[in-house]
Amino acid sequence: MPRRSTHRITDRFIKTLPAPAKGYKIYYDGDLAGFGCRIHSSGGLAFVLNYLVNGRERRIVIGNYPAWSSSAARERAKTLKRDIDIGHDPLDQKQGKVEGVMAARSAPTVADLYERYDREHLPRKSARSAADDRSMWRNDILPRIGEIKVADLTHEDVDMLHRSISKTRPVRANRVIEVLRKALNLSIRWEWRTNNPASGTHKNVEVKRDRFLSEAEIHRLCDAIHREGNQTAADAIELLMFTGARKSEVLQCRWSEFSLEDGIWIKPSAHTKQKKEHRLPLSQDAVNLLKRREVESFSEYVFPGNSAEKHVGDLRGAWTRICIDADFVEEQTPPSTPARARAPSTPPTAITLKPTLRIHDLRHSYASILASSGFSLPIIGALLGHTQVQTTARYAHLLDDPLREAVNKAAKSINKKSERVK
Repeated sequence: MPRRSTHRITDRFIKTLPAPAKGYKIYYDGDLAGFGCRIHSSGGLAFVLNYLVNGRERRIVIGNYPAWSSSAARERAKTLKRDIDIGHDPLDQKQGKVEGVMAARSAPTVADLYERYDREHLPRKSARSAADDRSMWRNDILPRIGEIKVADLTHEDVDMLHRSISKTRPVRANRVIEVLRKALNLSIRWEWRTNNPASGTHKNVEVKRDRFLSEAEIHRLCDAIHREGNQTAADAIELLMFTGARKSEVLQCRWSEFSLEDGIWIKPSAHTKQKKEHRLPLSQDAVNLLKRREVESFSEYVFPGNSAEKHVGDLRGAWTRICIDADFVEEQTPPSTPARARAPSTPPTAITLKPTLRIHDLRHSYASILASSGFSLPIIGALLGHTQVQTTARYAHLLDDPLREAVNKAAKSINKKSERVK
């Protein structure tokens, strides 16, 4: 410890201190051991306190002059010395506060959560699902709550996010909350917080769009498919009708997945929604379609795109033409631009035709044909590749017709027997 000076640290004394040529010099107080004033070559002044902890000398800065007067600094030094006497180290306490502030500043935000979610979780999802997740993060989540600390996110923050999106896209709002809830569950696993503020959010009511084609509508659609000029797209859509497969499964399929002699399609787990290999028997019509395509094949893909190395990317154009041809469309008028806002040469917005039938409706129609033909829900689920019973249960009401036919036959048989008895 430094020796005590004969001087008393006062404001008057401080004003007389000369600045050293370089570095700094400390003048210690004659009354309070360890208390001193440090003056730098620049002329800057600060009050310090030297003290011993476990035989080791340490020094803490109390404050700068003139923000701190000598009397205020002296009282603070006395308080610190009392804390030291009972075993506290003021430098450790000060460092702890600094570290706490720094930890708060560096705490992960929702934007940081997305980066880790993207890096560690999205590679486990299909490319399409991962792209959809990223779209929700970029367009909906990050612009609204990206800067909020994960630990500070509240139920109200999540509810406000949901309400904001629900104004124009109620179904999308539900999907966004599902993605955010999953990410926040992972944040609990990563020990970023202890609860999930996205749990319990009241979702918007969703009405399932189950569209089933009648026999007459199927004939109309098939005729339009056969008239479609894009043969690759037409064949892909027809295979969707023959198999009830998902669009992505058909577009990505390779010849190596098929055994046409046995009439079997083994969908690899990487292509199925359930992430399991799916063995599907093929109808003779499906086999004939594939054999016809195999004769002219120049790619590993059944439905190649612009080059042999890629599969066809989308069916939207061909599907729209087919729906127009088969009269599965409705008129749609986009929001018009006011005349004064249009360039003189720009005509008014034209009416367009929007398909009223989705490609996914072919899958629902395939299931309805199976159900109406009397096949059980387990068989329908197996053909569609469902892993959950409740997924197939949506088609249960379609079993009414074959069941009604069965009970009517039973009733007629009972009536005949009862008449003979009479």
